[in-house]
Amino acid sequence: MDWSWYLFRFDGRINRALLWQALLIVAVLVALLGVISQVIHLISATGSLKFSLKLDFDFGLDDLFKAADPRTYRLQASGDRATLVLSALGAMLFFWIYLATAIKRLHDRDRSGWWIVPFFFVPRLLFHFWEWLPDANWFLPFDWAIHALWLWGIVEMFFLRGTSGSNRFGPDPLAEIQLASDRSPAKSWDQQREIEFVPPSASPPGGMHVKRGA
Repeated sequence: MDWSWYLFRFDGRINRALLWQALLIVAVLVALLGVISQVIHLISATGSLKFSLKLDFDFGLDDLFKAADPRTYRLQASGDRATLVLSALGAMLFFWIYLATAIKRLHDRDRSGWWIVPFFFVPRLLFHFWEWLPDANWFLPFDWAIHALWLWGIVEMFFLRGTSGSNRFGPDPLAEIQLASDRSPAKSWDQQREIEFVPPSASPPGGMHVKRGA
């Protein structure tokens, strides 16, 4: 598999398994980034080293929103801002991987990549700034609509099968697997055609012989 295309490009299609795999890859990278941040804390003498791993299954979007939120910088100590910047840089990488894999998965569902906006960008942005939203009855239908879009996006991208055969975005990623399973088994050895019984004679002795040229 072309990993540069898989993780960083936006053309083509991928199936559900590859999107789940990208989710796991990003979760492991986020955990490693957390360990690096703890080491920076120890070196800068602003904290103690705590060996803890946090598996983040949201492609690092929370860190990206935190980096764009001015409140985060006001609440963080000066020593923590370096790790925040490091987390933001890592989040941009994870965000790119998320875009590349999610858009290709939408292509597999025969949908435009712009569906990523209502499925994930709008809900996650509103979830992060939820406390700023109005707490009123008139906003309740919008609240339900936001959660419905988020749930629809999860089901659409992570659980539903892609379109069978080629679509406007490329060939079916499962086509090779299906072709391999549809191939007929290798032709079996025809024992009756390959072996003949030779009657006894002076030389060579009788018995079973393989036909010449078989």
